[in-house]
Amino acid sequence: MSKKLYVGNLPFSTTEDDLRSVFERHGSVDSVAVITDRETGRSRGFGFVEMSEPSAAEDAIRALDGSDMGGRNLRVNEAQDRRGGGGGGGGGGGGGRRY
Repeated sequence: MSKKLYVGNLPFSTTEDDLRSVFERHGSVDSVAVITDRETGRSRGFGFVEMSEPSAAEDAIRALDGSDMGGRNLRVNEAQDRRGGGGGGGGGGGGGRRY
């Protein structure tokens, strides 16, 4: 079962290939995503790496969390699920009749 990692404090110039090469030193990488701003296309300074083996992901966390990349100290940890995030709608407006 693969494990997804959050990678924060990335240099804004980091590409997905750059990130993949750093993590491949610790094991097989399934996917890489550097998150970009929708309007500008510029990196937002974080991304996600999915690794095939949980043990390789743990090795990568130990080795890379706090390490230097382009003059910035990386923040690497297991990604958290985004359950229920994103706003939601709802609720009445208040102006209606009450019975």
